[in-house]
Amino acid sequence: MDRPDVTLERMRSFVRVAERGSLSAVARELGIGQSTVTRHLRELEEAVGVPLLSRTTRRVTMTDEGGRYYADCVQILRLVDQAGDEARATRGAAAGTIRISCTAAFGVLHVSRLIFAFQDQYPDIGVDLSLTDERVDLVREGVDIALRLGPLTDSSMKLRALGRSRRLLVAAPEYLAQQRGRPAVPQDLAGHEGIRMTNIAGSDTLVLEGPGGERHAVPFGGRFRVDHGLAAREAMAAGRGIAPAHRWLVDDLLTAGRLEAVLPGYEPPPVPLSLLIVPERAGIARVRLLVDFLAGQVAGLPGIEAG
Repeated sequence: MDRPDVTLERMRSFVRVAERGSLSAVARELGIGQSTVTRHLRELEEAVGVPLLSRTTRRVTMTDEGGRYYADCVQILRLVDQAGDEARATRGAAAGTIRISCTAAFGVLHVSRLIFAFQDQYPDIGVDLSLTDERVDLVREGVDIALRLGPLTDSSMKLRALGRSRRLLVAAPEYLAQQRGRPAVPQDLAGHEGIRMTNIAGSDTLVLEGPGGERHAVPFGGRFRVDHGLAAREAMAAGRGIAPAHRWLVDDLLTAGRLEAVLPGYEPPPVPLSLLIVPERAGIARVRLLVDFLAGQVAGLPGIEAG
């Protein structure tokens, strides 16, 4: 019996299963049945003549031969994507889909609107936007680029620094009108209700930089803790306490008078804002277009300063 052919469809299924370690997850991602993914893998292994994957009841991993074959497949698929981009460029139209991961609150309040503007400019480009405050594995999740706040640890990704996100202390006027009053110095915060983020390490201590560059570390407690920026924003506006907040998170509430700055001149240190790009996707025209677009637009958002 003749061996099956090596096809791009089978190769893509293999690459994604190798990255995700799950046939069912890849089937959902590609919009096909799990039996189809299984068939693609079987036919590809028959075509190359060696086992590429080792399957257990809990996980799928690559064999040694599969690991070497995977690296070549990634390069081949990248070249195929780039060839398509170059062919479409002859008629001046970038097309295809870009997958983005972004911090949830930042994505809802700002990035989604930037993407709308990008798609108005490039109507043939689709965008899959994933909003999460978790640090996802970009390759495993099939993400092309990620907007990240905070220090970075993944040195395997290409990095484009976008600047720093300034923060400040805020509270609702109703809260500040209560008997605890308005803090005058950082140490006064110890007697106030704080709104804390549970997904930020060390949130029980608040570090502030003073007007002269001095640093203050004060205890920061409170009865309301949350793991989502938008819920924290609601708590601030509802007068539940004082909170450190990114300027982009609360700028409209400050303008509307629903929040006020607390301890002006004392601010939490700014946080780096970066774009991470999967190296194999960096050369694709539509990805480059979006990276350049976001880099230009994000700089104009409230509280984003050059890093």
